[in-house]
Amino acid sequence: MQSLAENLGRVTTNEAPTKVEAQAYLKSLINKTLRIHATDGRMFVGTFKCTDTDRNVVLSLTYEYRQPSQQTLTEAAAAAAMNNTQTVKAEMTSRYLGLVVIPGQHIVKMEVEEFVSQVKTRSIWDRRDIYAHTP
Repeated sequence: MQSLAENLGRVTTNEAPTKVEAQAYLKSLINKTLRIHATDGRMFVGTFKCTDTDRNVVLSLTYEYRQPSQQTLTEAAAAAAMNNTQTVKAEMTSRYLGLVVIPGQHIVKMEVEEFVSQVKTRSIWDRRDIYAHTP
């Protein structure tokens, strides 16, 4: 995953993006699949629809993923010990939520799910179709 500065083609991360650059970047994310990590350890995977000035994010077609409980981890560790394996494997629990609003104050990290075949270009300025530039 690349940072905003890297996606905008900046040399250093010390430069803040201009308002036009930030808006163009957000517009380029609309209808892309995002993974959002929350402060309580949950992860939401859904289609980005919008955001607001308070950093709240709206996702559609969203699934929520939770870390396994301590009991589940203990049971998985016991099963691994019985099978003489050193790897403990426990699945995350998930459920379908649909349309959700994730409060900005609870967002720890956001990631864009992209595959090489989906990436047209890394430079926002080459993507004239996603914003209208007015001098």
